[in-house]
Amino acid sequence: MQGGPIGRVVTAVPLRLWFAFATAVTGLVLGWLARLLTGRLLRRAGVPVVIEGTTFERTAREFGTSTVAILAAIAGYFVFGIGLFAAIGVADVDYVAQFWNAVAGFLPRLFVAVIVLIVGVVVGDKAELLVSERFRGVKLPQTGVLPVVAKYSVFYLAALIALGQVGVATAALIILLGAYVFALVFLGGLAFRHLLSAGAVGTYLLLRQPYTIGDEIRIGDVRGIVQEMDLFVTHVETDGEEHVFPNSKVFTDGFVRIHS
Repeated sequence: MQGGPIGRVVTAVPLRLWFAFATAVTGLVLGWLARLLTGRLLRRAGVPVVIEGTTFERTAREFGTSTVAILAAIAGYFVFGIGLFAAIGVADVDYVAQFWNAVAGFLPRLFVAVIVLIVGVVVGDKAELLVSERFRGVKLPQTGVLPVVAKYSVFYLAALIALGQVGVATAALIILLGAYVFALVFLGGLAFRHLLSAGAVGTYLLLRQPYTIGDEIRIGDVRGIVQEMDLFVTHVETDGEEHVFPNSKVFTDGFVRIHS
């Protein structure tokens, strides 16, 4: 006696299919655990604080989620996908197994590519914020481009790495990267020659310190007290007004230090 209709159904199903079902369920459980563990590890590592304010994080919040939740979900689906492919392999369904085995070989590379792209977007956004903050006090028009260059440089590098993961020819990627770096250096040198000049002069002024904060100086027709100086500009206050001089102008036009 086989235990009624249910027993006959259980007996009729090949053993390998039961193993396949158990493998799929195990993959589902492990995927859920991987999702929880990844989220906790990222939060303990302080990732939410680091990426706060980035464009990707703000966009994720608009959809009711977060960068950490997205990364954790991807990790969970990846583990579940491995379990699913293993289950199909155990089931040994001829044509289906061949197809999914090919997909399973591609899945890890696709997973790495997606993670690289997400990390690239987040890091690029963070680089834009950091560079923008660093050059906030520099009153030169060229500095407004620097945060954008930093952001898209990270994006571009992440995209190249991701494309390499999914099988795009490495030689082509190297050529593209070389062309991008050349264009960035060449065009950047033309666009930021005044900024580079100001930075070189600022280095000289900071090292030699011909004047310092609190000194009274005259630059051209402007006479006042030095309030701040950095690598690129010098701030001079006079009669309630603050004048910001590029260091290259200070070096070219000269200055007079006034002794009380």
